[in-house]
Amino acid sequence: MCTLVSKYNVAGPRYTSYPTVPYWEEDHFSLKAWIESLQKQFKSSDGKKHLSLYIHLPFCESMCTFCGCTKRITKNHSVELPYIKSVLKEFSMYVDVLGTKPTLSQIHLGGGTPTFFSAENLELLINGLLKMSYQADAIEFSFEGHPNNTTEAHLKTLNDLGFNRVCYGVQDYNLKVQKAINRVQPFSHVKNATESARDLGYSSVGHDIIYGLPFQTKEDIINTINKTIQLKPDRIAYYSYAHVPWIKGNGQRGFKDADLPNASQKREQYELGKTMLIKAGYEDIGMDHFALATDALAIAKKEGTLHRNFMGYSSSKTDIMIGLGASAIGDSWYGFSQNTKNVEAYQDLVSKNIFPVFRGHILNEEDLIIRQHILNLMCRFETCWTDTSLYFKDIPDILIALKELENDGLVVCDSNHIKITEKGKPFVRNICLPFDLRLKRKKPKTALFSMTV
Repeated sequence: MCTLVSKYNVAGPRYTSYPTVPYWEEDHFSLKAWIESLQKQFKSSDGKKHLSLYIHLPFCESMCTFCGCTKRITKNHSVELPYIKSVLKEFSMYVDVLGTKPTLSQIHLGGGTPTFFSAENLELLINGLLKMSYQADAIEFSFEGHPNNTTEAHLKTLNDLGFNRVCYGVQDYNLKVQKAINRVQPFSHVKNATESARDLGYSSVGHDIIYGLPFQTKEDIINTINKTIQLKPDRIAYYSYAHVPWIKGNGQRGFKDADLPNASQKREQYELGKTMLIKAGYEDIGMDHFALATDALAIAKKEGTLHRNFMGYSSSKTDIMIGLGASAIGDSWYGFSQNTKNVEAYQDLVSKNIFPVFRGHILNEEDLIIRQHILNLMCRFETCWTDTSLYFKDIPDILIALKELENDGLVVCDSNHIKITEKGKPFVRNICLPFDLRLKRKKPKTALFSMTV
């Protein structure tokens, strides 16, 4: 395995979308085209008109140096209400262009730190959204919680509004590692937040853990996984730390590169954690994700309905995902859009009844076919083109490009089918790379992505 890690540990996308953001054709994108793609999808949804909302709440009281998300560091909580009013105004603009009330199947509050906001203001936000929409029979409302500031009021208020999932950022329990990434939180805080959510009736409690962090050792992984197993979260995201300071600036320069585990050490950390989790009863869902058999994510994998989007793996899929808030990304399947990242610019545009979209991409026919293949590989570890609508002229070249991975036992290919082996699952990003024709046609001159392994 170490030899394979060394061989295939190259820079590559995580494929939460295709095309990936650096390859969006922004010059050919327009707000008009984005709105038309939404309307097209909305009208063709068999009368269901279901959609998901991703709401970006960017504020944090302190900077976590492992984080690559768009955030605003402040202790000034007077920013909450004006921001919520802007998000509600933006959603009302989308409802207007859709022409009728949509039905919400999913809401996800991400950040930043959603629990930076008071329970009262989160209630104001969600009630405002629900007044402008219907609710599906089966809803999945979720939020990201910080164990240090998620209160019982947060949990109860959101649960009363229909939220049934919460995910806590844990990362690692070693104090030295926590100090290096500026995220000090004792086990007792995580335990209290986890048990409080369960006591209130949340159907799924998740933990995010990161390997490859500065100063992190195998012993730290064992300690963190053992503590995690003790709390038995329903699902676990076991992420590789993405060291991309050239993209995120000084926020990821709180330690030296030499303080980071090397590629082989990282892989050893991952395999160790994975073995412990599976032994404890967790199922390997896909890249970075594990879940108990009773969790919706494991059930979706078993039933073949697993989906992947900008938030990672999801147990269900809607035809439309609208992103609200600064930097939020939307997806109509036919197109992507991203809001301006600056909070003040975002609020100013919305106040003027202008959609705050600053870039995006409208998918062409080739993009749509490749997107489906990559989604199949990411969610089902196989894809095929027996359906001729999924065949495109570059398939023979892709099969040639996969030959070496096939020789290494990572994938099995025939004339119309690709299947990733158990050995190949850790290398799923590498297996998707030959399908990425935009990356192939325009190799980046500077670093754009984290390492694949």
